[in-house]
Amino acid sequence: MTEAAASPTPKLPSVDAVLRSPAVMPLFDIYGRQATTDVVRDVLAELRGDLRSGKPASVDADAIAQAVAGALERRMAPGLRPVFNLTGTVLHTNLGRAPLPQAALDAIALTARGASNLEFDLATGRRGDRDAIVEERLCRLTGAEAATIVNNNAAAVMLLLNSLANRKEVPVSRGELVEIGGAFRIPDIMARSGSKLIEVGTTNRTHLKDYVEAIGPRTGLLMKVHTSNYEIQGFTAEVSEKALAALAHEHGLPMAVDLGSGALTDMARFGLPHERTPMETLADGADLVTFSGDKLLGGPQAGLIVGRADLIARLKKNPLKRAIRCDKMTLAALDTVLGFYENPEKLAQEVPSIRLLSRKAEDIRAQAESLVAPLRAMFADRIAVEVVDCMSQIGSGALPVEALPSAALAFVPDSAGKRSIGSALKRLAADLRALPVPVIGRIEGDALLLDLRCLEDTGAFLRQFGELGAAAP
Repeated sequence: MTEAAASPTPKLPSVDAVLRSPAVMPLFDIYGRQATTDVVRDVLAELRGDLRSGKPASVDADAIAQAVAGALERRMAPGLRPVFNLTGTVLHTNLGRAPLPQAALDAIALTARGASNLEFDLATGRRGDRDAIVEERLCRLTGAEAATIVNNNAAAVMLLLNSLANRKEVPVSRGELVEIGGAFRIPDIMARSGSKLIEVGTTNRTHLKDYVEAIGPRTGLLMKVHTSNYEIQGFTAEVSEKALAALAHEHGLPMAVDLGSGALTDMARFGLPHERTPMETLADGADLVTFSGDKLLGGPQAGLIVGRADLIARLKKNPLKRAIRCDKMTLAALDTVLGFYENPEKLAQEVPSIRLLSRKAEDIRAQAESLVAPLRAMFADRIAVEVVDCMSQIGSGALPVEALPSAALAFVPDSAGKRSIGSALKRLAADLRALPVPVIGRIEGDALLLDLRCLEDTGAFLRQFGELGAAAP
């Protein structure tokens, strides 16, 4: 007797037979008949391929039903999921940047639920401007004559340059030609806007005379870019916003400043380093200022442009404005967050990003120490858990050289005789990412660190570790 005859290939059930099985039929009500049928076909096709290649595969009805249910759950799961950001970077670009206040979430839900006055003037009964939803508040906060809003700050810079300097020259210091996340660079944005970059000065030193020599008949405006994601130290020189604005106005040119992070209050009041504000920049003579809504401001992703009314009007008439405008939910959230800035005494209480950035290190350490005992009990001797001092960072390019004292839980797997500590740490990090609400930390040295600066719901965090602790090697 041949080996094939002695061990015949198991026969797979038909698609119809699997669909009629008691374990699969309830999935119709949860996921729908079409999706369930598609997944059954996929699961059977995968099993058929495994059997043909000699891989171990179970054709048991319960195993097939379980595979179908798991595949359906993965297929229908939302692509965007909440996570615990314990990386130590508060405004983490990859993890959604600023968390929104509950009031902003309520405003989004209310606005999304039905009709609203998005572009309707309730006073006159005529068509309105969606920027009006937040423009008056923005002007009141910044001292600007007018404002407009687009979907992010890169778009704000693009709109500004395309509206005011298309086919014209724009001098910018070489030390300010920044690259932001995702390899987007100021020179590339300028090129796409239709303006021509004129580099002035050097990487570390730029003087007013460099701008003077660059101004010519084709100059469209002067521009200063805040180097929010790096800092040059040592033998340096730069032209102040006030001096550059005076030079621009002397030549009849507008002067624009890209502030990037967009702090709408003095961050020093929360124990953080001062970051230049739009109010200070406008007071120093800038005609237009662009900044982000979802960084230090603590709101939704948006690009805000404030300044002279005549220049803002030109931006609004640009057809590009319609392509990059904000939707009603973004405007609802932004309006709510801006409202908190009109009551600055409650900012740290109401705006989560400011609350997290201003947490005291001793409070974070106390929180970490309260979690050590239950975590050690869960992991027993398989993983050591300690509290360590660490440094958080603000993130998203804001105050790049400033660090915030914090505390972290340090997890050190017992990898003796099993695998290297590096492999064990990567496996532990992967296990944390596989939790119902993924936990994202950082590997540093021989430990996985969970910086607790951004952890507010300790109960939800701890409950997840019961199953992980029991399964830890």
